[in-house]
Amino acid sequence: MIPAAFDYQRADSADEAISLLTEHGDEAKLLAGGHSLLPLMKLRLAAPSVLVDVGRLDDLRYVRDEGDHVAIGALTRHRDLETDALLATEVPLLAHAAGEVGDPQVRHRGTFGGSLAHADPASDLPAVLLALGGTLVARGPGGERTIAAGDFFEGFLESALAPDELLTEIRVPKCPGAGWSFQKFNRRAQDWAIVGVAAVVGDSVTGVGLVNMGSTPLYAAGVVDALGQGADAASAADRATEGTEAQADNNASVEYREHLARVLTRRALEACGR
Repeated sequence: MIPAAFDYQRADSADEAISLLTEHGDEAKLLAGGHSLLPLMKLRLAAPSVLVDVGRLDDLRYVRDEGDHVAIGALTRHRDLETDALLATEVPLLAHAAGEVGDPQVRHRGTFGGSLAHADPASDLPAVLLALGGTLVARGPGGERTIAAGDFFEGFLESALAPDELLTEIRVPKCPGAGWSFQKFNRRAQDWAIVGVAAVVGDSVTGVGLVNMGSTPLYAAGVVDALGQGADAASAADRATEGTEAQADNNASVEYREHLARVLTRRALEACGR
């Protein structure tokens, strides 16, 4: 498939990217790694008239120790997350899950910020960020603002980012010593998850995120509530489908997805030591 015609502009700084977004409004889309946007354009599900390329903004590609959290530049690639020594020690769930995204080609080109901004409920890393209780930093013409992960995903492929805002950083609380697990069920290793579960259980953070169980990435509040009341893994996992809106497709029925959510949540919690 061939995408519709578009103009291409490469930004040399974050401020220039924001200026171009402000100039072109809803007609513009940011291009980073391209593994989320370009397939949509080829299918004509997205047809921006202007692509603003931010892929060479190296100042938005980093992993930094910021005391109680790790700061990650939005253009940090999945492979960089997977192999980063700081994340392996302080946020191992994120490092591991990044290594489960797609295939090597996707991991070497796709970016953390691009995956989050795309807001695909079938994507792995949004659910991981929800489980970890992360925060996103957006910059626009009016300055910088922070958005809690729980407020960021608003609808199917819709986020809280304004059309003239650029996602610049993701802040993830440290959770050394916490139990963690990422469980994903798919037909082939590089496929989207039919259902996935990200879980972390520790003294400083307890959270569970669900992949492909609704129109947005979901936080399993019922499971976390049950854990807080002392429930074991099986009992807490029974609440995994609360508040979900699983959809039927060629891969799974609603009932099958709900069954997988409970099974994978139990496995994840057991792996966390519950």
